[in-house]
Amino acid sequence: MFVDTHAHLYHKQFEADRAAMLERALDAGVTKLFLPNVDLESIGDMDALVAGHPATCFPMMGLHPCSVGANNDVAMAEVERKLLSGGYCAVGEIGIDLYWDRTYLAQQQEVFRQHVRWAKTSDLPIAIHCRQSFAETIAIVEEENSDRLRGVFHCFTGTEEEARRIGELGGFYLGIGGVITYPKGGLFETMRTVGPDRCVLETDAPYLAPVPFRGKRNESSYIPHIAERLALACGTTIHHIAELTTTNAEALFRR
Repeated sequence: MFVDTHAHLYHKQFEADRAAMLERALDAGVTKLFLPNVDLESIGDMDALVAGHPATCFPMMGLHPCSVGANNDVAMAEVERKLLSGGYCAVGEIGIDLYWDRTYLAQQQEVFRQHVRWAKTSDLPIAIHCRQSFAETIAIVEEENSDRLRGVFHCFTGTEEEARRIGELGGFYLGIGGVITYPKGGLFETMRTVGPDRCVLETDAPYLAPVPFRGKRNESSYIPHIAERLALACGTTIHHIAELTTTNAEALFRR
């Protein structure tokens, strides 16, 4: 049994075959699918998917850093309203993204910090997007850290030192996705040293498909390919990775 801890399965790329895609995931042993929100426009499609598959799909609520702009009051008020409804399993996808530019760094930091505080108040985990912003992102997590804060650094592609620093936070996991299958990605070598103990599996579907599907649309049924590569890096079996990462996901999301 596997868990996909981060997949945008409500995305329009799945409109033509969403039901078949979900069946393929179940056939591959991927029995729980966690869906991060992106912006106000994605909420309706995500909630509809969850309503149709309540035993399989579990929604998060948050404002993606790439959706943060000069004024975020309206979006954040709606995110808070939805979180207070109690229907969400995590606060996400949230964080800081400096890949494109740094124009709204201050706003991203403010929005991220508010999300983290909501998570602590609601006793929910956070799903962190951290792209070319590790120093800025972990600084806020370290400042806000407490025994009520837990989460996952989604799409971890960092160094051994960054993994160590995340581990020192206590309640945090590394989200391992398709990058571990990329020959020049560097993550395979990092995980050889880091080990799988604080890992969960994810696809980030429809993005970042693993080898042998790289360059194509990603989907949750590809999780075993990621698990197999993580097992090889860590010198263990795919069965052990399935058990370990599922246990970690259950501890993270508490369901």
